[in-house]
Amino acid sequence: MKDMTLDAMAKACHGQLIGANTLQFLNAQGIVIDSRMVQEDYVFVAIKGERTDGHEYIEQVYADGALAVVSEQPLTITKPYILVNSTRQALMDLAAFYLSRLDLKVIGISGSVGKTSTKEIIASVLSQKYKVHKTEGNFNNEIGLPLTIFKIREEHQVAVLEMGISDFGEMHRLASAARPDIAVLTNIGLSHLKTLGSREGILKAKTEMFDHLRDHAAVILNGDDDLLSTLEQVQGRLPIFYGINTKKPQTAVYGSKSIYATDIINLGLKGIQLKIHIADECFIARIPIPGTHNVYNALAATAVGKQLGLTNEEIRAGIETARTIDGRTNLIETGMLTVIDDCYNANPLSMKASIDVLATALGRTVAVLGDMGDLGENERELHYEVGIHLAEKGIDILFCAGTLVYELSRAVQEHNPSCEVHTFATRDEMLKELLPFLRQGDSVLVKASHFMEFSEVVEEIITM
Repeated sequence: MKDMTLDAMAKACHGQLIGANTLQFLNAQGIVIDSRMVQEDYVFVAIKGERTDGHEYIEQVYADGALAVVSEQPLTITKPYILVNSTRQALMDLAAFYLSRLDLKVIGISGSVGKTSTKEIIASVLSQKYKVHKTEGNFNNEIGLPLTIFKIREEHQVAVLEMGISDFGEMHRLASAARPDIAVLTNIGLSHLKTLGSREGILKAKTEMFDHLRDHAAVILNGDDDLLSTLEQVQGRLPIFYGINTKKPQTAVYGSKSIYATDIINLGLKGIQLKIHIADECFIARIPIPGTHNVYNALAATAVGKQLGLTNEEIRAGIETARTIDGRTNLIETGMLTVIDDCYNANPLSMKASIDVLATALGRTVAVLGDMGDLGENERELHYEVGIHLAEKGIDILFCAGTLVYELSRAVQEHNPSCEVHTFATRDEMLKELLPFLRQGDSVLVKASHFMEFSEVVEEIITM
């Protein structure tokens, strides 16, 4: 790691370096919070978590070769350590310091829906020209973001960082560490209403990112989002908008700096074909991931690619080789079934988008759904609305488990009586009925909020 000496790290996190003696100018080779990941000359940050306290593993990590420990507690040892008031804040401070020592472009991505899939397509596009480091999986919070940053190495030229929040102030802390050169906001949906209150509250929380942009940063926004499209200027900058042109008159949103799509062809589970327009240029590309919502992800990636000097051919190649991750519209062919694994998380907008994907599939269409969490006081109405959407899309069969999905199943029964509905109180009760019910040629969507642990459902289906 570049310039990460114990002395510099202590100053960066406003800590007291103790017991270093002649070691204060030694460079850390890595920074981790998991004691099992400690290697020779790593620094271990002792985090107090819900299940365990990192301070309990300090003796072990020194035995495993740790150079030093960052601790909230005074230690009775002769090894070097950095004493701080908060190891969580120290983790973020160290990430900000480390990133400031590196010469690379930073792409910051947030939004209510589509952050991870947008991140994956952006990284795929930029990889056509640059050495790219990206957020792994969903490591996008105040613990995950610093750990992602610590894995950046000097050979990397671009970092694509996903930033997820659930309350006011979190984006300030994340963005102050990331300091994006390019900020991308995908949309303003209905996630985290319990803490953020309304879509306007979500907009306010997400746009905290703009207070921490680097000089001459670019801001890229979904111009089809009714709230994002109102942002005519960001910190004195003109945003770059992207969206779908439905032959409406050109507006400020689709001006000379905009990027938009036409001629969209839904290829079902094989993906989407579209024509992408950039000023007076255009090209045709095929997104290999199903769901028309991925058009927006590809447009965002195009906008970022153009900002960093990629050609249209490089952008096309990046879009056409993009892949998703487990739990994010991940298609699994078992030989018997087609499984649409979208189980990592859920909110009304993403749930409807996944149902749209299932509706394009062959064979019996089976939606396996669970509760959506963190929706606030209107959670039952929002589940009911998703049920109406599923009914209108003509899905053949619904299996659902949880508390709130009773509203969803009720809506389906009221609006599409021909849909076969099976409702259960728990995931395990549902699985007992679901597995023997499935048959050759079925297309199965699995989706719920993360706390429902529907990854177990996917695992059971693909191994049956």
